[in-house]
Amino acid sequence: MSYTNYEFILKPLPYSFDALEPFIDAKTLQIHHDKHLLNYVNKLNNVLRDHKEFWDWPLEKLLKYNCFLPNSIKRDVKVNAGGVYNHNFYFDIMMPDNNGKIKNGNLFNDIVSKFGSFDNFKMKFKKSGMDRVGSGYAWLVIDAFYNLNIISTLNQDAPILFGLEPVLCVDVWEHAYYLKYQNRRDEYLENWFNLIDWNKCDEIYSKLIEKRQSSK
Repeated sequence: MSYTNYEFILKPLPYSFDALEPFIDAKTLQIHHDKHLLNYVNKLNNVLRDHKEFWDWPLEKLLKYNCFLPNSIKRDVKVNAGGVYNHNFYFDIMMPDNNGKIKNGNLFNDIVSKFGSFDNFKMKFKKSGMDRVGSGYAWLVIDAFYNLNIISTLNQDAPILFGLEPVLCVDVWEHAYYLKYQNRRDEYLENWFNLIDWNKCDEIYSKLIEKRQSSK
């Protein structure tokens, strides 16, 4: 995350607002990024403004070590740092129409090994997104033993709060899809699979595996 003095900034999208059409419409993407994400960035900066001792903490540290923050800011940092972290991750692992293609690689091979088939993984991942009541995310993560798991988190809780490293995520807050899909979250989730940048996810996963191997 980049800083201006201590401040977090709104990370630009890696594509244009209309790049994810027709699966995510330009208006939804613009509002999601320029209003919802910016709101979390601004609120996080406001929370930290009078706490100079944390100005050099990157986003991940603010989340992983949230328990060490003063009680007066702990919750607000968790919510808003999570909002920035989760949104950045979500936007970064999408790309213009990929037709749901996934190349063979470490991630694909381990998904098939863990879930039996890619189709079975897709079904379970979509179910995780559908089963999240209210607002939150569905994630593919690796645990401390680098096993793949599917989880969902509430609101802006981030997996790294629980010692998990994310590989893939989908935002199931209504603002991520409501202008186009209204209450049809299942349709949004099905179409969203056309936008996953599997090369990016495989890169994230491979780096995490390398990190584990180098630490042995």
